[in-house]
Amino acid sequence: MTDTETRLKALMLRGLEGDAPAYRECLALLGVRLRAYFARRMSGAPGDVEDLVQETLLAVHIKRATWDSSQSFTAWAHAVARYKLIDHWRRRKIRHTLPLEDHTEFLAAEEHDPGVGLELDRALASLPDRQRILVSDVKLAGLSLAEAGARAGISEGAAKVALHRALKALAERMRHADR
Repeated sequence: MTDTETRLKALMLRGLEGDAPAYRECLALLGVRLRAYFARRMSGAPGDVEDLVQETLLAVHIKRATWDSSQSFTAWAHAVARYKLIDHWRRRKIRHTLPLEDHTEFLAAEEHDPGVGLELDRALASLPDRQRILVSDVKLAGLSLAEAGARAGISEGAAKVALHRALKALAERMRHADR
């Protein structure tokens, strides 16, 4: 087990036990690795990197109960990131392939001081109900905008606008949390 795996797994386990500072540190460290991971794969679209980081951190947060603590945390987180990247490419009709073996590269991301990071529960809770549900439905559950809009009782266009505003608000909170 690498030092990174050991550290992240210990922080995640503490976070699952209710240690909020450990959980924030885990997500912040994971965010550093995600930024490096996505930046290497998104050289033609650097503006999408932060969106993918946020989507992946949200998915990790919401799906954290599905992680088997007897298994590698970074392998699980890498799989979440990989699927988010593939989904991103599919939405944009980009055809790329990713080797399954790039998990070790994910672990090798340059480490920086993560600072406080973003507490995802609070960030999501700060969104209006409709926006929070749309983020969850589209970015985490994988529903189309039309499906998510229908569930929310709004048009696809209104769902797209609301989702855009929600992601923009989350990104803004992340920028302020990093200061």
